[in-house]
Amino acid sequence: MSILELENVTLELGGKRVLDNLSMDFWENHIHALCGPNGAGKSTLASTVMGLAGYTDFEGDIRFEGESLKGLPVAERARRGITLAWQEPARFEGLRVDRFVGAGARDRSRARLASALDSVGLDPDAYLDRAVDRTLSGGERKRIELASILAMEPKVVLMDEPDSGIDVEALEQIFRALQELKDRGATVVMITHSPVVLKHAEHAFLMCCGRLIEKGSAEKIDRYFEDKCITCPHVNEPEEGEPA
Repeated sequence: MSILELENVTLELGGKRVLDNLSMDFWENHIHALCGPNGAGKSTLASTVMGLAGYTDFEGDIRFEGESLKGLPVAERARRGITLAWQEPARFEGLRVDRFVGAGARDRSRARLASALDSVGLDPDAYLDRAVDRTLSGGERKRIELASILAMEPKVVLMDEPDSGIDVEALEQIFRALQELKDRGATVVMITHSPVVLKHAEHAFLMCCGRLIEKGSAEKIDRYFEDKCITCPHVNEPEEGEPA
């Protein structure tokens, strides 16, 4: 069953078509990967689903649990259970970690917030009373943001470049936290151009130049990372026999 559906979504920004007639079905309670090179339109698609400013004037339709999201503000989409984790997490100077993690949570008890931090590999005793500021590394901020998502218990999580700016150990903690979200019934969409991230998906989509090129298992889409390019309608695709 699909929880999030895109039907012929087209978006132009600055006179350029960045999403081109996209149709996708994201299955409920699955971990998906949205793959493709830089500039493929992956983050733009996430911003459009979330309804961010500048990304609402699109053709086609986006449906969540069978109902159109067109015209709905970001806050309403979040209330219905959609959330977006940024590639570069926000920094709120002076706001304590416990308040940040608990901002969108139904259960804001210290025990629940501590559990969320523990799930992403951060010691609650060391972090709950710290400030979300420049003293935290990018990897720490990314894990704190993911802890806040765990506390929210959303239905769909759009995770932009989960491996950006973090070490291998922290990345494994993030994958475990994403699996925990899935185990609780959430649908996860990892936006990536990394084959390491792709391997943690159950299903994947491949984009290029705003178009959907391929979809299927992670193993099927991994051909892109092995061969660097696959047959697609890109305007710069070389003629047969010419160097790529």
